[in-house]
Amino acid sequence: MTDSRRHEQADAVRKFLSTRRGRITPQQAGLPVFGVKRRVTGLRREEVALLAGMSVDYYIRLERGNLSGASDSVLDSLSHALRLDDAERAYLYDLARAATASGRRPPAATGRIRPVVQRMLDAMTDLPAYLRNGRFDVLAANSLGQALYAPVYDSPLFAQRGPVNTARFLFLDPGSADFWPEWEKAANDSVAYLRTETGRSPQDKALTDLIGELSTKSDEFARRWARHDVKFHRSGLKRLHHPLIGNLALPYEALELPTDPGLCITVYSPEPDSSERQALDLLANWTSSAARER
Repeated sequence: MTDSRRHEQADAVRKFLSTRRGRITPQQAGLPVFGVKRRVTGLRREEVALLAGMSVDYYIRLERGNLSGASDSVLDSLSHALRLDDAERAYLYDLARAATASGRRPPAATGRIRPVVQRMLDAMTDLPAYLRNGRFDVLAANSLGQALYAPVYDSPLFAQRGPVNTARFLFLDPGSADFWPEWEKAANDSVAYLRTETGRSPQDKALTDLIGELSTKSDEFARRWARHDVKFHRSGLKRLHHPLIGNLALPYEALELPTDPGLCITVYSPEPDSSERQALDLLANWTSSAARER
């Protein structure tokens, strides 16, 4: 690991731990608070050390970015003291692994799509589905997925460059506010997902370049990036506004591909007989008619 990369890793550890410490009050941690005026609203370093069952000096070493050699029991105790959720705990472990890695990392996803995966996408004719990597590059989609994400595919951002990238569209195309009615939530989640991916793939240059681009070109992204929030992208409800079929509230599942590390299929599956199901059927019919006319 180069000195520059080592400094970046230490900075990520320092800011992650300090921001997690700063969000917990002594009352929330069950610690007594006396009449002394506090300079910080969150926990002090010595309070985190007490809760984690370690010395103050050792915790200070950890928060300064030195996770090298930290055992699982230490990381577990720290996770408990800072009340980390599953995504935050996994991110802490990723940071610790990066600190002790020899420098060789598993290769990032190549972006090559196995034929069986493409056939799976194409077979889902009534459900919008697309394949993406951890940088939110859309590598493939079925016809209904492309139709649903038409505003993203049609963005001028991708006229001269590819692939389509939903994070880049979200922060650099003004039209994203129309496509995502809950833009603030979409923005918060997107940044948290990318932060999580940096823990899993610390040497992915394309990911680093994307984050650098968005940080430079979007104040909204930079402000959220500084929070050091992390989140898993697994399932949920996504609200979209499509120019042809209007507002949609679509349940989704993000399905990771074990054979293709770093790649994930996102599938939208509305309730039968719901207004969303009817809207997608209308979109599918429109897409089929447009294809026949070409």
